[in-house]
Amino acid sequence: MNPPAVVPQSDKDAEHLKMLSTFHYVLGGLIGLFACIPLIHVTIGLIFVFTPESMEANGEMPPAFGWMFVAIGSFCVLMGWTFAILVITAGKKLARRQSRVFCTVIAGLLCMCAPFGTVLGVFTIIVLMRDSVRVLFDGPQQAVPGEIA
Repeated sequence: MNPPAVVPQSDKDAEHLKMLSTFHYVLGGLIGLFACIPLIHVTIGLIFVFTPESMEANGEMPPAFGWMFVAIGSFCVLMGWTFAILVITAGKKLARRQSRVFCTVIAGLLCMCAPFGTVLGVFTIIVLMRDSVRVLFDGPQQAVPGEIA
């Protein structure tokens, strides 16, 4: 009976970083997609602003009501897209083994996005706190095979 093959820790860490990077790309895309939902509010606000006669009940409706929908909806979309870009950027930095602190901060913020973000954030923090992974991030930067540019 042969003993089980022992995988060196750096190969295991590299594999974990590659998987985490892929999951960051996927979750960043999902966050960006779901951040488009408030566009419904922007559309409704624009309808209120440009067709006030269809929404009149007792006299004139103030156009500020429609602009409030537009402003809040736009703010939510922009915040969601910004967070999605940050998550995708963290995935890219994980693949390149750069900016460990940035990746850790984004992982901490991901913990607020239950349930998938919480799981990904916790696993990312656990992997990034390993001493062997710190060595990978602090070492000379090299091209990583299979990295998405």
